[in-house]
Amino acid sequence: MVSDRVVKPAARKIAMERMQILIDSAITNARVDPKLSQRQALLARRISTRHKIRMPYHLRMAFCKKCKSFIAPGINSRIRLGRTSVKSIRISCNFCGHTYRKIIP
Repeated sequence: MVSDRVVKPAARKIAMERMQILIDSAITNARVDPKLSQRQALLARRISTRHKIRMPYHLRMAFCKKCKSFIAPGINSRIRLGRTSVKSIRISCNFCGHTYRKIIP
Protein backbone atom coordinates (compact mmCIF):
# COMPACT_ATOMS: atom_id res chain seq x y z
CA MET A 1 0.00 0.00 0.00
CA VAL A 2 1.47 3.32 -1.05
CA SER A 3 1.02 6.23 1.30
CA ASP A 4 1.12 9.84 0.12
CA ARG A 5 3.24 11.98 2.38
CA VAL A 6 1.62 15.22 3.36
CA VAL A 7 4.21 17.96 3.83
CA LYS A 8 3.47 20.04 6.89
CA PRO A 9 3.66 23.81 6.42
CA ALA A 10 6.57 24.12 8.88
CA ALA A 11 8.60 21.43 7.11
CA ARG A 12 7.81 23.00 3.75
CA LYS A 13 9.01 26.40 4.94
CA ILE A 14 12.25 24.95 6.33
CA ALA A 15 12.88 23.00 3.11
CA MET A 16 12.31 26.12 0.97
CA GLU A 17 14.69 28.16 3.13
CA ARG A 18 17.33 25.43 2.98
CA MET A 19 17.05 25.18 -0.81
CA GLN A 20 17.49 28.95 -1.10
CA ILE A 21 20.55 28.91 1.18
CA LEU A 22 22.15 26.03 -0.73
CA ILE A 23 21.63 27.61 -4.16
CA ASP A 24 22.94 30.98 -2.94
CA SER A 25 26.08 29.40 -1.51
CA ALA A 26 26.51 27.30 -4.66
CA ILE A 27 26.50 30.47 -6.76
CA THR A 28 29.09 32.14 -4.53
CA ASN A 29 31.31 29.03 -4.47
CA ALA A 30 31.07 28.33 -8.21
CA ARG A 31 34.23 30.22 -9.14
CA VAL A 32 36.33 29.12 -6.15
CA ASP A 33 35.29 25.47 -5.81
CA PRO A 34 33.11 24.16 -8.68
CA LYS A 35 32.86 20.65 -7.22
CA LEU A 36 31.47 21.99 -3.94
CA SER A 37 28.96 24.18 -5.74
CA GLN A 38 27.71 21.21 -7.81
CA ARG A 39 27.28 19.21 -4.59
CA GLN A 40 25.36 22.02 -2.88
CA ALA A 41 23.03 22.38 -5.85
CA LEU A 42 22.50 18.61 -5.93
CA LEU A 43 21.53 18.68 -2.26
CA ALA A 44 19.03 21.47 -2.92
CA ARG A 45 17.50 19.43 -5.72
CA ARG A 46 17.30 16.33 -3.51
CA ILE A 47 15.55 18.30 -0.77
CA SER A 48 13.00 19.38 -3.35
CA THR A 49 12.32 15.84 -4.53
CA ARG A 50 12.36 14.26 -1.08
CA HIS A 51 9.78 16.65 0.34
CA LYS A 52 7.76 16.79 -2.89
CA ILE A 53 8.12 20.55 -3.14
CA ARG A 54 8.34 22.25 -6.49
CA MET A 55 11.45 24.38 -6.69
CA PRO A 56 10.64 28.06 -7.33
CA TYR A 57 11.37 29.44 -10.80
CA HIS A 58 14.31 31.61 -9.73
CA LEU A 59 16.01 28.51 -8.25
CA ARG A 60 15.09 26.23 -11.17
CA MET A 61 16.76 28.51 -13.68
CA ALA A 62 20.12 27.68 -12.08
CA PHE A 63 19.93 24.15 -13.57
CA CYS A 64 20.46 23.05 -17.17
CA LYS A 65 17.25 21.75 -18.72
CA LYS A 66 19.04 18.96 -20.55
CA CYS A 67 21.81 17.56 -18.32
CA LYS A 68 20.30 18.83 -15.01
CA SER A 69 23.67 20.12 -13.79
CA PHE A 70 24.04 23.36 -11.86
CA ILE A 71 25.00 26.31 -14.05
CA ALA A 72 26.17 29.52 -12.42
CA PRO A 73 25.46 32.52 -14.65
CA GLY A 74 28.61 33.60 -16.45
CA ILE A 75 30.86 31.03 -14.75
CA ASN A 76 29.97 27.68 -16.31
CA SER A 77 27.37 28.97 -18.74
CA ARG A 78 27.30 31.53 -21.53
CA ILE A 79 24.59 34.17 -21.56
CA ARG A 80 23.76 36.15 -24.70
CA LEU A 81 20.99 38.50 -25.76
CA GLY A 82 18.80 37.22 -28.60
CA ARG A 83 18.80 39.20 -31.85
CA THR A 84 15.34 38.33 -33.10
CA SER A 85 12.17 40.39 -32.98
CA VAL A 86 11.26 38.57 -29.76
CA LYS A 87 13.41 39.81 -26.88
CA SER A 88 15.08 36.86 -25.23
CA ILE A 89 18.15 35.71 -23.33
CA ARG A 90 20.03 32.68 -24.66
CA ILE A 91 21.74 30.52 -22.05
CA SER A 92 24.28 27.89 -23.14
CA CYS A 93 25.43 25.17 -20.76
CA ASN A 94 29.19 24.60 -20.88
CA PHE A 95 28.78 20.97 -19.75
CA CYS A 96 26.47 19.61 -22.45
CA GLY A 97 26.35 22.53 -24.92
CA HIS A 98 22.55 22.80 -24.79
CA THR A 99 21.18 26.27 -25.52
CA TYR A 100 17.79 27.46 -24.37
CA ARG A 101 15.98 30.80 -24.38
CA LYS A 102 14.16 32.80 -21.78
CA ILE A 103 11.66 35.26 -23.23
CA ILE A 104 11.81 38.76 -21.77
CA PRO A 105 8.31 40.22 -21.40
